[in-house]
Amino acid sequence: MFNKILIANRGEIAVRVARTARRLGVRTVAVYSDADAGAPHVRACDEAVHIGPAAAAKSYLSTDKILDAVKRTGAQAVHPGYGFLSENAAFAEVLEAAGIAFIGPTAKTIRAMGSKSAAKDLMEAAGVPTTPGYQGTDQSVATFKREAKRIGYPVLLKATAGGGGKGMRMVGRESDLEDALKSAQREAKSAFGDDRFLIEKYVARARHVEVQIFGDGQGDVVHMFERDCSVQRRHQKIIEEAPAPNLAAAIREKLLRAGVEAGKAVNYRGAGTVEFLYDPGSETDGDNVYFMEMNTRLQVEHPISEAITGLDFVEWQLRIAAGEGLPLAQDEITEHGHAFEARLYAENPDQNFAPSIGTLTMLRLPEDDARIDSGVEEGQDVTPYYDPMIAKIITHGPSRDIALARLRATLSQTRIAGVETNVQFLHALAADPDFAAGKVSTQYIDAHEATLFRRPPVDARVLSAALYARHLQCRADCGTDPWEALTGFRLNRPQKAVYWIDHDGAPALATLYRREDAIDVTLEPNASAAARREGAAAAPAIEFSFTGERGTDGAMLLTVDGATFTAFAAPHADGARIFIGADHWDVAFPNPLAGIAAHHSSEGSLTAPMPGVVTLLSAKPGEAIAAGEALLVMEAMKMEHAIKAPYDGVIKAYRFAPGDQVKDGDLLVEFEESA
Repeated sequence: MFNKILIANRGEIAVRVARTARRLGVRTVAVYSDADAGAPHVRACDEAVHIGPAAAAKSYLSTDKILDAVKRTGAQAVHPGYGFLSENAAFAEVLEAAGIAFIGPTAKTIRAMGSKSAAKDLMEAAGVPTTPGYQGTDQSVATFKREAKRIGYPVLLKATAGGGGKGMRMVGRESDLEDALKSAQREAKSAFGDDRFLIEKYVARARHVEVQIFGDGQGDVVHMFERDCSVQRRHQKIIEEAPAPNLAAAIREKLLRAGVEAGKAVNYRGAGTVEFLYDPGSETDGDNVYFMEMNTRLQVEHPISEAITGLDFVEWQLRIAAGEGLPLAQDEITEHGHAFEARLYAENPDQNFAPSIGTLTMLRLPEDDARIDSGVEEGQDVTPYYDPMIAKIITHGPSRDIALARLRATLSQTRIAGVETNVQFLHALAADPDFAAGKVSTQYIDAHEATLFRRPPVDARVLSAALYARHLQCRADCGTDPWEALTGFRLNRPQKAVYWIDHDGAPALATLYRREDAIDVTLEPNASAAARREGAAAAPAIEFSFTGERGTDGAMLLTVDGATFTAFAAPHADGARIFIGADHWDVAFPNPLAGIAAHHSSEGSLTAPMPGVVTLLSAKPGEAIAAGEALLVMEAMKMEHAIKAPYDGVIKAYRFAPGDQVKDGDLLVEFEESA
């Protein structure tokens, strides 16, 4: 076994590799860019070497910098993780030439499997079933049209050097093929520096099933059973499970045998994954399993195969790379139960799963019934430089139903704020009846769009939680009143607090009145400037009541309309993210209130919360104003903002007239509290 290895990666996979190495007594070296100086993977290793700026091309993808770090630290081997240099044959050759072990397959195998066309040719020669298609050298449009007609539409165009869904197009008719091919070639050239393509029969409702294999590089190959990775967005996996559900024994045997034969065809060494398409619509003809590609590395979803076998795949990688051979024979490898993995990303499902960047103001990943593989922590930035994965949530159980129930429970307790995430989408997916029944395919998300992308409305529960959280925060900022009274409490007068809150996309004024047993809320929507000019009537006030108390670990125990529930709140954007059960809502606290709270001096003066123009003075100097009534109106960012009294009082003087431009922080009105 090695004494020291360098992990040429970052994030959760680097943390995960370091964990196994530590258990085996192997020292580890981390590498990090400027953006990752304080990242968890740096602390997870025994040593760390800075390798350059945030851009991956100048750090994690730099062979020279990785090799220099290996030599400086005396590492005997390099674990590439996945992504970056993990399937780079030239990198493996450089290490071999320097006498450094590459914890993965040989450069020859990587090169052979790196081209989808070459891999398909090799698999066909080895008798592994492949998808009907064309992967020849003639890349003319005429040839692709001829082959597509032979195969039959719809067809799938795939970049031979592609991955991650890039350079992939489904074409349903001949008239669209030329434009689709040219577009895909441009994309592939930009992403991979290679615009060569192959064409395959498109299987509309296929399942994506893959076989985990290990080889010793001496001709012996074993499998670790199969995984189903059918549920995908943008041709990228989102939830995987092992074993594959609703799979006939004969089909399963065919897949496992084909996976092992694929590994033997290239004398495979280390961990690899052989990916197949399974067409359940053609079970009678026997040709329903098709080879797609081989991934010559550890897969993102390997933990679910670890869960059902009870084995540590990184340990296997290390032992094989150290020349110890396969730790177990095929008949010694058994499976137990069922496992799921959900990929938790900083992304927005409502915007075609576009990545989201920002600071993780809250990160709560429960581990009671789950394995959490993560490489980020609360307070860390999600940057635009790398994959936006936050964590992998892995659950295991004696049955599929139990493993899935544990996944749903973990997702419902996961709380993340500061960035957009897919956690609510993942929970909707895991709770969908068809998914629970194992009726999966690569078209699952499109077919279930109506249920998976639902967004629960903002109701009294959400508003109560948001206002209570806002109130608690204001009390924390201003200091605790010894009587535990609401902000704005005055002796012998009703306990009252006034807060701005976003409601249906516009500012609304919420007035809270405290009774002995509850808090009454009156929510007054504020019309926009445009609506006021058009004479639109103000929306009616909304009234409701709630009770609230603080629980443990940041929980708020609330009761609305007789129903008691637990809610959590975390800073998010210009307001808070409210968590109730498996759902969350983003509620903004608009600037007008921030201006009142932040700029209220000891004399009761009010200042402008933002730059704008004064459009209306709502009263006259000397006039008495009740809490919540408008003092003046200003327009900023194309919206009208009413500056309202924080408590009952008298206007002493206005400092600006209608039409005047004001700056952020300008004194607008002097306001004195009533005696």
